[in-house]
Amino acid sequence: MSVWDELAGQEAVVAQLRNAVAGAMTHAWLFTGPPGSGRSVAARAFAAALLCPYGGCGECASCHQVRAGTHADLLLVRPDGLSYGVKQTRDLVLRAAGAPSGGRWRVVLFEDADRCTEAAANALLKAIEEPAPRTVWLLCSPSAEDLVTTIRSRCRVMTLRVPPSAAVATVLAERDGIDYDRALAAARAAQGHIGRARRLALDPAAAARRETVLKVPVQSVSLGPALAAAAALVKTAEDEAKAVTEQLDEPEREALRQAFGEGSTGKGVAKAMRGMAGAMKDLEDRQKSRATRVKRDTLDSALLELAAFYRDVLMLQVGAEVELANADRLDDLRRIAAGSTPEATLRRIEAVMLCRERVTLNVAPLLAVEELTISLVRG
Repeated sequence: MSVWDELAGQEAVVAQLRNAVAGAMTHAWLFTGPPGSGRSVAARAFAAALLCPYGGCGECASCHQVRAGTHADLLLVRPDGLSYGVKQTRDLVLRAAGAPSGGRWRVVLFEDADRCTEAAANALLKAIEEPAPRTVWLLCSPSAEDLVTTIRSRCRVMTLRVPPSAAVATVLAERDGIDYDRALAAARAAQGHIGRARRLALDPAAAARRETVLKVPVQSVSLGPALAAAAALVKTAEDEAKAVTEQLDEPEREALRQAFGEGSTGKGVAKAMRGMAGAMKDLEDRQKSRATRVKRDTLDSALLELAAFYRDVLMLQVGAEVELANADRLDDLRRIAAGSTPEATLRRIEAVMLCRERVTLNVAPLLAVEELTISLVRG
């Protein structure tokens, strides 16, 4: 299996990246596309191909190290919090300027580059304008417009599309051994998002969370049930975010305590322990920011599922012959389609998108989702 095999339905992008590995290279790339298109997957496959002595075989030690994020010449950047600051960016630029340890390139893979603050973007721009001769920058963002014009104008833009469900199902069946029909149903429900399709097919908890989301349209027929559905949706997002962050928080705190010598004895330990309070406070602040981000991202994913449900309703109302993301909920889709108009469905989709925007603007999630469900009742 080569590094390109996981890029389901992205043949045109793969062809361009293969050509670049063969020699048509530039120092800065921007991978864009909607959620589920595989921006970071494409960027990591490209990084593996650049660092692999065989051009991306997928089998050598180098390819395995890139997949694990441990390759010496790969700097993998994943912003933990709501934004990525200028100090972090300057540190990254300094590390990126070093020469590669063994191969041709030193690769910086920056996921969620759109989370850079304005000052951080300016620091990043300088590095891209005056790159080290053997450093390659791979930036990922939902769209090119999410980055400042001066950065995107200096990058070669790779735009990915949402892959077809059949292509995703094939990857899941061949790579993960999932039954094809089950993989296809999960791929449709995940709207082509490979990672989410895999979780839906293998993780009962993920399937249960989807059930909670899809109850919202059914329950949003009167005020009381609608508000109850809003509370359940927000609580589901909070519980999932808590589960994710708890797995990360305590190991980080324990590592910090060990770094400061907690439990040790000897000269200097007491002084070091006094300095730990400030470092622990900084860590807790970063963890709080990460928890907020995970909660927002989880809620946003649920809202996108809700938008997909109403998109299916609209397709039934106008008689479009397209693949339905929620074909397993056909009875609910038909009932809601018959009980409303295409105009009302469009208003509901707009309400979902407005809710997504409000959550990113720091509106309290429960208030934003309650207002959404009230709009769904009104139609």
